[in-house]
Amino acid sequence: MGIPWAESYLGRVRASAGDAATLLFVGARGLVFDDAGRLLLIQRSDNHRWALPAGAMELGESITDCAIREVWEETGLKATSLTPFSLYTTPDHTYTNEWGHTYQHIVTTFKIDAWEGELQRVTDETVDARWHERSELPPSPVLDEVLRDLAQFERTGTMIVR
Repeated sequence: MGIPWAESYLGRVRASAGDAATLLFVGARGLVFDDAGRLLLIQRSDNHRWALPAGAMELGESITDCAIREVWEETGLKATSLTPFSLYTTPDHTYTNEWGHTYQHIVTTFKIDAWEGELQRVTDETVDARWHERSELPPSPVLDEVLRDLAQFERTGTMIVR
């Protein structure tokens, strides 16, 4: 469904900068809840970890377009209404992946308020996708932070910026 890594903006920048450089990763992630309040997670095909649908922004798209595209590529669901609620930019949002590539994330998180389509459990980027009760979520500092921030946003109506 998506662009191959080597052809993506971030893949081309990584190839040019080399493996050791820390790069800025501008991207979006989407929180999708079903009517029962369960959260949709995808199991990534590259590392088999459970995660939120998310990914890097491409040249020529907005951050909202990025969120819509990533949710669609990884779940088959087309987000039709989105609310941004958090923006993470600080150096403590710097991660090194299993390939030794380090990125400082600049990530906007969206609550997907409405969508259409049928959930695709397997895509080019996922080996599984399913709804999870909050009590069954895998341990994850990212999920913990995002869910805390969503709760704060829902209480205050103020976007969380870190």
